[in-house]
Amino acid sequence: MKAKRNKTIDITVDEGRKYLERCIAVDRQVELSEVLDHTIHGDLFAAAPYLPEKCVDLLIADPPYNLDKSFHGNRFKKTSDENYEAYTERWIQAILPLLKENASIYVCCDWQSSAAVYTVLKDHFHIQNRITWQREKGRGAKHNWKNGMEDIWFATRSKDYTFHVEEVMVRRKVIAPYRIDGQPKDWEDTESGKYRNTYPSNFWDDISIPYWSMAENTAHPTQKPEKLLAKLILASSKEGDVIFDPFLGSGSTSVTAKKLGRHYIGVEQNEQYCVWAEKRLEMADGDPSIQGYADGVFWERNTGDEQKRKKQ
Repeated sequence: MKAKRNKTIDITVDEGRKYLERCIAVDRQVELSEVLDHTIHGDLFAAAPYLPEKCVDLLIADPPYNLDKSFHGNRFKKTSDENYEAYTERWIQAILPLLKENASIYVCCDWQSSAAVYTVLKDHFHIQNRITWQREKGRGAKHNWKNGMEDIWFATRSKDYTFHVEEVMVRRKVIAPYRIDGQPKDWEDTESGKYRNTYPSNFWDDISIPYWSMAENTAHPTQKPEKLLAKLILASSKEGDVIFDPFLGSGSTSVTAKKLGRHYIGVEQNEQYCVWAEKRLEMADGDPSIQGYADGVFWERNTGDEQKRKKQ
């Protein structure tokens, strides 16, 4: 029995059969309307050729990292850098026809697979930046530094792309408040403290990995936080745009896109993860909040207002 405060979504496929039935299969050429706001249950390489061309405004990909990892019945085996590059090239080739000419793409990776991802992306896209985010968690290592960071490569199809920096401002506590004529300079004084909205950098230290008392948490072994996805979606798309995730997992990209007024398409081959994704999409109807994002800004971890709003 789970503790009362444990909100982890871990229903089985049998328990969540109704959610699996909401997913669709794609085995013929389809129109955008047939797949929009749906989870596609199937293999990316089998489904991609049937999806409509040039329909995606923003692609967010979280492929298996080059590690030995078990995904509830499916196992990814660590391979050589050359083989992982070839795997990356294969899925990039599969999704390229789906992207609009002004589309953006974000690809998640760890330090070991980051170089291979970059090598492939630079041949097909304009590389704009590399984001590094602090995982906060991580296994200790006796003979090495604990790995607490991951990368996200940001690339675009062309030099014409969407980027809304004002949508992803970070709210930070002011340590040394500066005043002019007694008035705050570029910060505000609130009941819970002094804060400043700052432009985001490519290093993010305000992300919390989903854990058992968070409503978004599932039993997926590598789930990405909604707060992290919200930054990518708000910066690189607008309301009504189509967000595509070719490795959907437990649904974080689709759920966050839905909460932010975007359309979504996700592909996931694991039945269990499809169930969790659809369960979370249903939950989003009643609770569109994103932990760590409130009042149009992203809050630092453990700040007073953020705790009061129960957003982190």
